[in-house]
Amino acid sequence: MSLFLVQSLNGLQFGILLFLIAAGLTLVFGVMGFINLAHGVQYMIGAYLTFMFFQWTANFFVALLLGLIVALAIGLACEILIFRHLYARDHLDQVLATFGIILFVNEAVKVIWGPSSLILPPPDILSWSFEIIDGLQYPVYRLAVIAVGIAVAIGLYLAVFKTRVGMLIRAGATHPEMVSALGVDIKRLFMIVFGFGAMLAGFAGAIAAPMFSLEPNMGDDLLITVFVVIIIGGIGSIRGAFIAAVLVGFLDTLGRAVATDLLKLVFDPSAANQIGPALSSMLIYILMAAILFFKPEGLFPARGAA
Repeated sequence: MSLFLVQSLNGLQFGILLFLIAAGLTLVFGVMGFINLAHGVQYMIGAYLTFMFFQWTANFFVALLLGLIVALAIGLACEILIFRHLYARDHLDQVLATFGIILFVNEAVKVIWGPSSLILPPPDILSWSFEIIDGLQYPVYRLAVIAVGIAVAIGLYLAVFKTRVGMLIRAGATHPEMVSALGVDIKRLFMIVFGFGAMLAGFAGAIAAPMFSLEPNMGDDLLITVFVVIIIGGIGSIRGAFIAAVLVGFLDTLGRAVATDLLKLVFDPSAANQIGPALSSMLIYILMAAILFFKPEGLFPARGAA
């Protein structure tokens, strides 16, 4: 039970991080129809910028704020200088161009910060552990990440569903031609969506930095999982992205923790040790295939859920 509780919290925390990355990407994909493989790079940039500003200021929260501002500026600059010239191109051109950006930024990170792993400590106020049950300690920082992530999800939901810009984003996700015909500056709308998505990904990297080591290519490892979240939740749907991210976070974390032990109930220990890790890494893709079999557009497609 203790293992289940800890892994459940870890799964929720992982799901929150996935949502912060997926929220921006699903809007970019849903509103623009733009395949941005370089979205994971923003996650990495947010982590490294926060690390750099922490070295300069010795204050995690100031470093986080500065990192978000610079991550937003980088996202907007990339949209204006590079990405907006790819919107009218086919998906193959978008994939090749954004993959090239991944290679360039990963090498730039190695040049600036080096290829070795870096560690960013959590803020002092959140560096202690909390006893959730007798004898079981859990880091307060991870609980804070869960709380902040849920608060951001609620704020994002209100922004998308209760504001005029959110209305335009939802309309653009389903009928972009009509939105443009009504006189909306679609380029500015795309820029807002892209910049906000880049900032969310950078924020995810910044708050994840004290929990994981910083290393080049760290964003690439999460990108495939984020695409799984988007497909399960429904392209363009914030609500779908949140629910799918939590599902994937729980399934991936709990699967890696208990799959081998459960298989030992059926197979001998040596076979279970071989099958367990392979099966646990497949669980989220099995979930995706099962959901798409019954709901090809995902759990909450934007056209139905907006």
